[in-house]
Amino acid sequence: MSPELLNADSPLSEWLAAIEACHPAEIELGLDRMRQVAERLPLQLEQSFRIVVGGTNGKGTSIRLLESILLAAGYSVGTYTSPHFFRYNERISLSGQPVEDALICAAFAQIEAVREGIPLTYFEYGTLAALLIFAQQRPDVLLLEIGLGGRLDSVNLVDADIALVTTIALDHTEWLGPDRESIGFEKAGIFRPAQVAVCGDPQPPQSLLDHAARLGTRLHCHGQAYQYQVEPSCWSWGGLDAQGDRFVLADLPRPRLPLQNAAAVLQVLPFIPLAITPAQIAEGLRRAQLTGRMQPARLAGHDCILDVAHNPESAQYLAQALAEGTTSETHLLLGMLADKDMHAVCEQLLPVVQRWHLVTLHTPRGATAAQLKQILDSLGVNSESVAEYDSVASALAQLPARLGARSRLVIAGSFFTVSDALQKVEWVDGDQG
Repeated sequence: MSPELLNADSPLSEWLAAIEACHPAEIELGLDRMRQVAERLPLQLEQSFRIVVGGTNGKGTSIRLLESILLAAGYSVGTYTSPHFFRYNERISLSGQPVEDALICAAFAQIEAVREGIPLTYFEYGTLAALLIFAQQRPDVLLLEIGLGGRLDSVNLVDADIALVTTIALDHTEWLGPDRESIGFEKAGIFRPAQVAVCGDPQPPQSLLDHAARLGTRLHCHGQAYQYQVEPSCWSWGGLDAQGDRFVLADLPRPRLPLQNAAAVLQVLPFIPLAITPAQIAEGLRRAQLTGRMQPARLAGHDCILDVAHNPESAQYLAQALAEGTTSETHLLLGMLADKDMHAVCEQLLPVVQRWHLVTLHTPRGATAAQLKQILDSLGVNSESVAEYDSVASALAQLPARLGARSRLVIAGSFFTVSDALQKVEWVDGDQG
């Protein structure tokens, strides 16, 4: 069905099917189409303080940490993230809760009323709908996740009061360029003249630093503006306040999410013009959790961890986290998209995995178990420690019989892999599904 035939009362499922089908490309970078439609919509966002988050890994984690701290401080927060695990509504939330279907459908109808044949991608429709909802609801703070790159991503339509770049690593090279310098320039595209920016990468590309200097962006980098130190049961952080003076936060609780992202988030906080106390920061750190990121679960009585590690950098973090644990044997259920650097991901995980369970992902970009097996063969992994399955569901049905009493199961490689698994495992934190 065409979007032109739908209205605000049409079901969300029909809207999503229609907007997914109405543009020939899943991704088409550039802001011209978005800007033409946006100029016809009431997208006044000045009532909210706007934070845009880009980077290769850790975007969703950083947004969740910021959201948790701001909610602990009593402020209203709007977040726009992607992708979703179960319901499209997860992408657009107000104060921690996904918005209702009716709000999204009304926003889609408003977009369709002014689009006048201008082609929009699925992501561009969603971005405009989120911005419409936030303009109507007026939360204190907006947290907006860049979908791909930065400079040409649809979210970059918004002028950020603060821009946060988490890390810069090789991913989406067909769109963003072949090296960190090219990718760094694209990520820096969310910076604005004279505004504040934070970079969580300990070694940012020169292209990012140069772009900030050209714009006069007030850039605060990991290792220069702020540092952090890990202690046995807590951690401490030191950075700059809005006046440029140094201050320290000590005895912070260890969050369940990566400290590198938490440290960058703490450097963002002093520049938000809202009162936030150290006690509220600590409470927000304690509460913060994110579906599919180092998420504990159980499968038939066995401990498991779900993590959407899908590129070399995120796989390296997962491997480091797994190396800190103690277990007799680690089993990895791995399913990946074929356009990711599968070889490098497997290489990063090789030292911490004893048993490999490879699954075929039945999506247009999905890799097969056989493709993953070829990579493990090239890395010298013994075939006796590798099993292949036709799907995530098939693997999870057979795995309990292959796990020992002290085995640890890790499920990783793609949002599709983790999303399928989340429907089968027993969640330890929060509700299932």
